[in-house]
Amino acid sequence: MSRIIAALLAVASCASIAHAQSSEPAPTSPPLTLERALALAGETAPSLEAATAGVRAAVAGRTVAGYRPNPSIVAETENVAGSGQYRGLRSAETTAGLSLPIELGGKRSARIAVADAIGNRARIGTVLAEADLRLAVTQLYIQAASAERRLVTAREQAGIAREALRAAGVRVQAGRASPLEQQRADVLRINAETAVERAQRLSEVARDNLARRIGQPVTASLDLAWYDRVEGFGPARPIEPAGTLALAAARADATTAEAQVRLARSQRVPDVTLSASARRLEATNDVAAVFGVSIPFPVFNNGRAAIAQARAQSDQAQALRRAAELDAAQDIANAQAEVANAATSARNASGPVLAAAAEAARIARIGYREGKFGQLDLLDAERTLSETRTAAIDALATYHDAKARLERLVAAAPSSEENVQ
Repeated sequence: MSRIIAALLAVASCASIAHAQSSEPAPTSPPLTLERALALAGETAPSLEAATAGVRAAVAGRTVAGYRPNPSIVAETENVAGSGQYRGLRSAETTAGLSLPIELGGKRSARIAVADAIGNRARIGTVLAEADLRLAVTQLYIQAASAERRLVTAREQAGIAREALRAAGVRVQAGRASPLEQQRADVLRINAETAVERAQRLSEVARDNLARRIGQPVTASLDLAWYDRVEGFGPARPIEPAGTLALAAARADATTAEAQVRLARSQRVPDVTLSASARRLEATNDVAAVFGVSIPFPVFNNGRAAIAQARAQSDQAQALRRAAELDAAQDIANAQAEVANAATSARNASGPVLAAAAEAARIARIGYREGKFGQLDLLDAERTLSETRTAAIDALATYHDAKARLERLVAAAPSSEENVQ
């Protein structure tokens, strides 16, 4: 008897030491929050680099549009390499001078208007790229967080399956159950451990995808407290799409198309080229001034087709703008409904439903160990708990995804002052 008591004391001592060692806080890095992931992604995103390059190109294009036409140097020699008195250079006439194109019809101001419209669209494109990047990173973060939550749940279910196998073994050894219960519990343990392996792989893939976006490995834990949080969402307040990015881009395209119409009209007016030269006559060694005016004669291309093309493109842009208004209003209303429904589902699935399923499974485990419930009752309660946990994770993922898409739809367009900057 004393040996048995000593052995129990030794086991208890070892267990307490192991528990003390495992309870010591391990040094861990702070969790990777969504805002931190967004900041890291913004530092290395190729889409933002491309949008910024587009703005620089538009600024350079605005400078080019303001330039006037360059003058030309005119040089020619006449009456050379002929016959008779025109043999050689004896009767050569050399003319050298400058010619300067004079733009008429407001071409320069029309080009500047088009360049300004393109620059405004490029700046809106930068904000669009930032909003798209935010949505993409948020969705990857949601996938990684849900995969991590599924991994935690799978490990908990595997632990429960191992405990159920141990309890079944005790019942079989005590003669209170058939060996079939132990075999069935072992099968469930194997399936639970397999689910852990699958969840581990999916979690690694989700983290790798997020790491590619933020430009560094994801070694810290994710902010699961943010993932589990469901903000209150009351009745949907109508949101007007007037100030959203989507409509700002459509309006900028329409403005650019209208500026192209003005440019096409200005190009119908022919330009005048003035020239002033000095001519030297080889025979007499005299110098004379030569002045000229060149005006194109629009016989074949009078510019009407270009105006018709620009006007059709402007009509198309205006129609697309009106269609964007309708689509934006519809998409925002649908997204608001999705967020509200997802919030209700997530709040219920992760709240009272999950608590009830966990309590039912706890009672079934106690009753099974005490012989009050059969194994089928325990398995049914555990399966319900597992399905409820999975449904809660899916509902939270759907909620956060719907919220991210709604935020992308209602993202505010930059003000006119920001566009000028």
